[in-house]
Amino acid sequence: MGRQSRPRRKKKNERLSVPLKLKDRLYPAVLKLFSRKDAYQVSMNSISKNSGVSLGTIYKYFASKEDLLFTIIEENLEELGRLIRIHLQGLESAKEILRKLLWVTMDFYDKNPNVAITAFITLPLRTWMQQDEFRDRKIKAIFLDIINKGIRNGELDTQIDIRRIQDIYYMICYRMIHTWYYFGMRWKLVDALKKDFDLFWKLFEPRQKIKN
Repeated sequence: MGRQSRPRRKKKNERLSVPLKLKDRLYPAVLKLFSRKDAYQVSMNSISKNSGVSLGTIYKYFASKEDLLFTIIEENLEELGRLIRIHLQGLESAKEILRKLLWVTMDFYDKNPNVAITAFITLPLRTWMQQDEFRDRKIKAIFLDIINKGIRNGELDTQIDIRRIQDIYYMICYRMIHTWYYFGMRWKLVDALKKDFDLFWKLFEPRQKIKN
């Protein structure tokens, strides 16, 4: 008789595909918990209780609560990136591209406040920084496009590089979301952006324009 084939072992970083029905039950419960409590206060037991999904089922797909949380954040960032790419189509002005980029970002977090709170306030940052998704490489192509068009059109400081523009983008996101959360989320993030965008844009303008 031929040798029986052994069941294929799951690779270390290989993840089972999570069924949509399970995501619909599990993900909102996780985001609700993490948006209302500090990360250390959320346990897998509380996730199971609030979602109605058994611990066995959760551990079938996720190795830990951090693994579960980071997966949810990653999927939301992918959706945000998809929306950004759709809305930026056809825009040529670096200023309008950046305005739209920030608008789509804030509109996304207005519609998904638990994602905003979890990603920018309660996420365990030290552990998150060790994940590949933290560097968010996919959005770099968008920043490069802004830089290339902006310098070509004379809209951007020629000294600006991708790290600086990326840092400023996340600085704006962090500041706006932290302020919004601190004051009880009493306004829409997109409305605050409308008031402050021209001030933000001065961070990107050529130095001679700023002097004038």
